[in-house]
Amino acid sequence: MRRFFLLFERFDWLLLIAVLSLTVIGLVTIYGIGMSREPIQLFSFYKQLLAFGIGAGLIVLLTWFDFRQLRSLSFLGYCAGLILLTFVLILGRASHGTQGWFAVGNLSFQPVEFSKLALAAYLATFMSRLGHGRLSWRVFAQSGLATALYAGLILLQPDFGSAMVIILMWVAMVLFARLPKRAWIVLPLVCLSLGTLLWTVGLKPYQRDRLLTFANQQTDLRGSGYNAAQARIAIGSGGLFGKGVGEGSQARLRFLPEAATDFIFAVIGEELGFVGVSVAILLFALLLFRLLRIAQESGDDFAALLLVGLVANLLIHIFINMGMNLGIMPITGIPLPFLSSAASSLVMAYLGVGLAESIAVRRRSASHREAASRAWEE
Repeated sequence: MRRFFLLFERFDWLLLIAVLSLTVIGLVTIYGIGMSREPIQLFSFYKQLLAFGIGAGLIVLLTWFDFRQLRSLSFLGYCAGLILLTFVLILGRASHGTQGWFAVGNLSFQPVEFSKLALAAYLATFMSRLGHGRLSWRVFAQSGLATALYAGLILLQPDFGSAMVIILMWVAMVLFARLPKRAWIVLPLVCLSLGTLLWTVGLKPYQRDRLLTFANQQTDLRGSGYNAAQARIAIGSGGLFGKGVGEGSQARLRFLPEAATDFIFAVIGEELGFVGVSVAILLFALLLFRLLRIAQESGDDFAALLLVGLVANLLIHIFINMGMNLGIMPITGIPLPFLSSAASSLVMAYLGVGLAESIAVRRRSASHREAASRAWEE
């Protein structure tokens, strides 16, 4: 009983409130999209609701789980991610030109979402064990190769957006762990070389068209630039308070493709207006702040690195998805965490929050937290 009250006391309720609030906004918006269709289509809503139930259960279970045990499981998790990413290329279902889903009836699972979390845990374990102080060139190179192996398999699907997410997540983690000397010179060269290789070999023609359209968005408004143009129209037409849930003409009349997934931010802008968009952004800010605060107070290198990886993963998703809805980023099919109708993404996001809560309830005492805070500031 004493342990229960201790966990209850240290549980990060602000983090949970932010996550639940974002999920409710997403569920309401997805429900409105389904109800506005003829005939009514609520399968995506029920699937998202099921994913939410699974995610909520994971938070409860992981709060009792000691996150430090994840260190011994991280390599197995990394190998599981490799196996899933390999087999999805052989046995997976293709959708929108990407073979990235395992399907069982009407339900599907996207292994790349699990792989992002598995890679973050593996890199956190690897860097915390071998990267005492500044990272060595060996740790820097081996962590980069581990990330490149995942990225290569993901690009074969092809899923350019997710490959960029895990590469940028690795960059964030090595920056936090302190790069080796002169790595600031090597890292940009590596990124430039990879970018050139991706453009010439790794990208499909339609992916190059998306990037070229982004560079000049007025060239093909009826073709590859159509989605971005409709998203901007939806956001701009919402006004201050929006048109009401299910009343957005862009989603209801299907001018906006993938309204419940890639462009749910535009639907929120149209139906809930500037106020709804502002609330969502503030909730995301609170979520990221609480994750970083837990990392700061954890007093554990592995926990801090893991949370930095999770924050980077979420922040990149948020920035890219909102950016492509606003026309400042190319369209890549990246879901908006907790909001988009993407069951695999939602379950894995809740899994990450559950790990964060496991770290939060095992934070050190107040005196140790103050010392950890001073260490971060130095």
